[in-house]
Amino acid sequence: MPVSKPIQTNVITGFLGVGKTTSILQLLKHKPEAERWAVLVNEFGEVGIDGSVLAGHETGQRGVFIREVPGGCMCCAAGLPMQVALNMLIARAQPDRLLIEPTGLGHPEEVLATLGSEHYREILDLRATITLVDARKIQDARYVNHATFNQQLSVADVIVANKAEQYQPEDFPALLNYLDKRLSTRKKSVFCVSWGELELGWLDAPAGDHPLPGCHTELSQPLSFVKRADTPTDSFLGSGKESEGFHSQGWVFNAEWVFDANRLHTLLSGAEAERIKGVFKTDQGVIAYDKADNVLSETRLESSPDSRLECISSDKRALEYLEEAVIACSNSRIYPA
Repeated sequence: MPVSKPIQTNVITGFLGVGKTTSILQLLKHKPEAERWAVLVNEFGEVGIDGSVLAGHETGQRGVFIREVPGGCMCCAAGLPMQVALNMLIARAQPDRLLIEPTGLGHPEEVLATLGSEHYREILDLRATITLVDARKIQDARYVNHATFNQQLSVADVIVANKAEQYQPEDFPALLNYLDKRLSTRKKSVFCVSWGELELGWLDAPAGDHPLPGCHTELSQPLSFVKRADTPTDSFLGSGKESEGFHSQGWVFNAEWVFDANRLHTLLSGAEAERIKGVFKTDQGVIAYDKADNVLSETRLESSPDSRLECISSDKRALEYLEEAVIACSNSRIYPA
């Protein structure tokens, strides 16, 4: 996999719902016109949503190339799913810059270990790891006691407190105090932003030295996660998994199905889950739905090959009714037998 010069590479990490994909979209808006950028995105669920969202905004004609690794921590099984996807993306895109978005429940230390391995030493120019964090979560024991949440902060070269437009005056100082007590922040830059507005210059901050242990998560079928869930030829397919104290449930619907946008909005607004992401073909066009902190947002996309939904909850029972409810929002004449 020869390259003319090492590819500037950044890992952009952060816990569930912190706004990683939104931040990457903001960065892509400011991409130098002459450069080619590639994005490798990993999701906790096996369906895969973020690839559709990113591809709905950007295309190869604009110098942006997207590849997805659904199904959990992409570093697991000796990094094989990640390496396969990464090698294919580099070969196709031949990028000037590579952005890697691990799942919010993944292990960034292991991702960095793969990127820093001898195999990629002459291929990748590893730059700053950027960790997004919602400062309000410092008051929530479910986050500060979660090993992945703290690992994401510890590996960061740049820490960005996102969603500042929703903060109370005490939130950002509480984050700074937490970082000062738990981590050595003397070599870390800490910024506060709204709406995922990262600065391009932060990408070129130097990468620090981090401990890089081997991956500690076992997968029974590691190779099955290299492939994104295909669009079903009839009706729909569903897939679920549990890990890291969370349960995910996802569905991919027949490409001919069209959904009622108003009914979907009502349903997803009332659904109880830590994280909801979806892309749907609706009677009002292609819409991406994103719910975090009980706030549902909608974004219009140019296109999508199908409709798909992924929900993550710490309570599996909260997701049990969603399949039937989402199907009921379809205006299509095609229904499951």
